[in-house]
Amino acid sequence: MRVMVLVKATEDSERGLPSPEDMSVMLEAMGKYNQELIEAGVMLSGDGLQPSSAGKRVAFDGPSRAVIDGPFAETRELVAGYWIWEVKDMDEAVAWVKRCPNPMPGPSEIEIRPFYEMVDFGEMTPEAKQIHDEIREKLAGH
Repeated sequence: MRVMVLVKATEDSERGLPSPEDMSVMLEAMGKYNQELIEAGVMLSGDGLQPSSAGKRVAFDGPSRAVIDGPFAETRELVAGYWIWEVKDMDEAVAWVKRCPNPMPGPSEIEIRPFYEMVDFGEMTPEAKQIHDEIREKLAGH
């Protein structure tokens, strides 16, 4: 089962990088944790994200598109970082998250969301299956 593990943003993360001392301690703790994830064969990828002030959103309404510059309101709804993990089930993902160092200087939350797999969508037309098989092959060779 693949899951996306989302580190939720906080007011601290939206302000940008912490002090060099705090950053050093956090990077060391997270580095050790990531090593454990990799050695266990759980971590497929992951990274931190810059504050929403560096981002943009594109809003869709039918054929029209509108670009919205960050920062974005509702900090608790934003994502500050992520991992993609391969786990046997949600219980294993929760157990790994419980072992995670606090990713923020203060209170924080981590959300775990399973990915849809192609089988979840049921039968596909041969054309749709071919397109998605080709995409997977290209990504695997990337």
